[in-house]
Amino acid sequence: MSARVGVIGAGYVGLVTGVCLASMGNEVILRDIDERKVAALEAGEVPLYEPGLVELMFAHRERISVTRSLERLLERADLVFVAVDTPPTYSGDADLSRVMGVVDELERTGADARHVLVMKSTVPVGTGERVRAELDARGLDAVGYCSNPEFLKEGAAIADFLKPDRVVVGDFRAEDGDRVSALYEPLGAPVLRTSVPSAEMVKYASNAFLATKISFINEIANVCEEVGADVSVVAEGMGLDRRIGPSFLRAGIGFGGSCFPKDVAALKQLAGNSGYHFQLLTSVIEVNELQKRRVVGKLKKHLGSLEGKVIAMLGLAFKPETDDMREASSLVLAARLLAEGARVRGYDPIAGEAARERLSGIELSPSAEAALEGADAGVLVTEWSQILDLDWDVLRATMRRPVIIDGRNALDEAAMLAAGYTYEGIGRAVGR
Repeated sequence: MSARVGVIGAGYVGLVTGVCLASMGNEVILRDIDERKVAALEAGEVPLYEPGLVELMFAHRERISVTRSLERLLERADLVFVAVDTPPTYSGDADLSRVMGVVDELERTGADARHVLVMKSTVPVGTGERVRAELDARGLDAVGYCSNPEFLKEGAAIADFLKPDRVVVGDFRAEDGDRVSALYEPLGAPVLRTSVPSAEMVKYASNAFLATKISFINEIANVCEEVGADVSVVAEGMGLDRRIGPSFLRAGIGFGGSCFPKDVAALKQLAGNSGYHFQLLTSVIEVNELQKRRVVGKLKKHLGSLEGKVIAMLGLAFKPETDDMREASSLVLAARLLAEGARVRGYDPIAGEAARERLSGIELSPSAEAALEGADAGVLVTEWSQILDLDWDVLRATMRRPVIIDGRNALDEAAMLAAGYTYEGIGRAVGR
């Protein structure tokens, strides 16, 4: 049986959630206050890059509507998902102004017992209790509230939503949790029913653990460089242990994006606000920041001073299959290279326009070939297939110096060395 679903916030999480729920046969209304975004969606345009999202939205467009009006959304929806931004503040806490703004609007627009507020936004533990108290204080005690954290990976968000490892539903009243859980029944995934604080913590703990695995393998990679071991083999050997598993054991130049950096910092801040010093996460953050800067040291080892040297950054988004530049490693790397006096070129097959808004002082190239032409070195920052599949044998002759730093260990080391490159990865045998 289909449900009537509203989604407040048509950004990445909200749009993917709405479109996927529509593909499951539900009637979905998306609400956003950005007039241009609403106009684009009404015209059938998707204002972000996520593989398969445009096609899925088009296939189920008859069940999707868009509005700027919360009143209209409440008229046409019973389950109201909140998917607004919760960016970090200067103190490191999550900014809940948009979340609380939704509560203010609900009071003015007259939400009632038909409605269950479903929190998809990543919010600190305790937010649900705060929202519940605000709803009650404003005479909206009949409105339900559930925590339903998202676990979407950019570049694979549709599969993650429609074929999830688990669905987490935290509630204050069992009947509200029942309604949200029923929405996911067609997916056949395990549903974890719990309290609202526990559901909120599942999200933070999951991302913090994955970030910890990344920083751990990067630390191992750095030790491998000192002792002559190959981190790729080490990670494979570790991953074959079922207690550890192979996921997130790929050494590189650090994690980025909209979730891991923000959520790790927020959990550390939450612990600090509660009087607990989360030492492990402090180290996870420090390792991640230092890892991005190690590339500069590798370049200086091969080129000497970087003053006036032309460095090509290949890939700018924080990971392949997305145009997301939030906390991308390219941002830190570009700033450090410019500070060293280098001339920096950048190329990304998808995130070029997004990069233009965030990267100043670098030249954006129309192709990887153009970025590498006459360059003293190239750095693989994001492992796009379009970059990995380049004709590296031909490109060597176009570079001033054939130095490649593989920040993702994604290129074939033997092939690069055979082609005449000075090649160095992360945690591998140093370029021979």
